[in-house]
Order: sequence, then structure tokens, then C-alpha cells
Amino acid sequence: GSSIEILYFYNYTIMNWDIIKWNLTRAKWAIKAKWGDLTDDEVSEMEGSAEAMAWKLQSKYGMAKEDAESAVEEFVAEMEKAD
Repeated sequence: GSSIEILYFYNYTIMNWDIIKWNLTRAKWAIKAKWGDLTDDEVSEMEGSAEAMAWKLQSKYGMAKEDAESAVEEFVAEMEKAD
């Protein structure tokens, strides 16, 4: 994607990531429920970083970068709705 799309993704996700970061236990459970192949250590390694989460999804599931970023955006939106 273009640099504008990348900046939008990270700016949007970083702002909204803060919304779920306060409740990491619930976020960890939700991540494990959605992507069950991720280990507890892998989930812990991504704490506080939407970029790290997207990278983990790329490496663990063989997702394209854009697909992983979209998956993180969708996850953040789902967590916002659950609040």
C-alpha cells in the first residue's frame, strides 16, 4: 500500500490499541480465541504493539502484510464494540 495507507493504518490502530491495552488479560484471551495457534509467549511479545501483532500474524499464519494489518484493525474494532 501507499505510505498514506500505512500511516492511516498505524495511526488508527495505535490510537485504538490504547483502548484495549488497559485490559491485557481480556485482550490476550480474545487474541488466543481468534488465533489459537499463537502461543502465550507469542501473544505476550506483541503486547502494546499493533505492528508486532500484525507481524506475528504474518509469520505464524503466512498472511500477506495487508491481510494481517486488516485482521488487526478488525480485532481492535471488535474489542471496542465489546467494551
